[in-house]
Amino acid sequence: MTTSIKISPSILACDFSKIGKEVEALEKAGADYIHVDVMDGHFVPNLTIGPDVIKKIRPFSKKIFDVHLMISPVDKYIEQFANAGADIITFHPEATNDTGETIKLIRKFNKKVGVSLKPKSKIEIIKNYLDKIDLILIMSVEPGFGGQKFMPEVLPKLKELKKIIDKEKYNIDLEIDGGINFQNSKTVKEAGANILVSGSTIFKENNGDLKKNINLLREK
Repeated sequence: MTTSIKISPSILACDFSKIGKEVEALEKAGADYIHVDVMDGHFVPNLTIGPDVIKKIRPFSKKIFDVHLMISPVDKYIEQFANAGADIITFHPEATNDTGETIKLIRKFNKKVGVSLKPKSKIEIIKNYLDKIDLILIMSVEPGFGGQKFMPEVLPKLKELKKIIDKEKYNIDLEIDGGINFQNSKTVKEAGANILVSGSTIFKENNGDLKKNINLLREK
């Protein structure tokens, strides 16, 4: 697993009236990935964007589209998101009847596979699949809304996963999302995260200086 820190800005915090331009600006500012939160108002209590919007913004950036599906049932929509331009498709084990089959389905479309753990989700629900996935997304807030406060109680889970990944030499990225800011970025990196998702901090701190905020999160 790479130890270099990657920053995946969440477009949930951008100005949706000019979303294409915002994605373009993130690429120019040095973002590693573009994080896209997809919510269905069912699996989580909010609605966001669907595959059509991803397809529209895809031409604005060559960066990896890191698409987090907070939708259930998830399987019937994977093809649409794959075709829309997702590079990594991350799902929640609770959103499928068969985690192994969902992984196979994502692979069928030649996409990287991510699984996400909510703050209360146990490591055990993904332990049998660690040799089949590329990324684990640890939620450090309850999924559903942007701008929530970071939950430090997820750090032991992150550390435990890092230990397992290192011991077994799995090639898995550890991503964290939820309330990530300049105050806690060092802590989550020390706990094992190598991809940081951030929305409000990147778009709002330092008068919205995207480049400065991305660099500060990466280097702090």
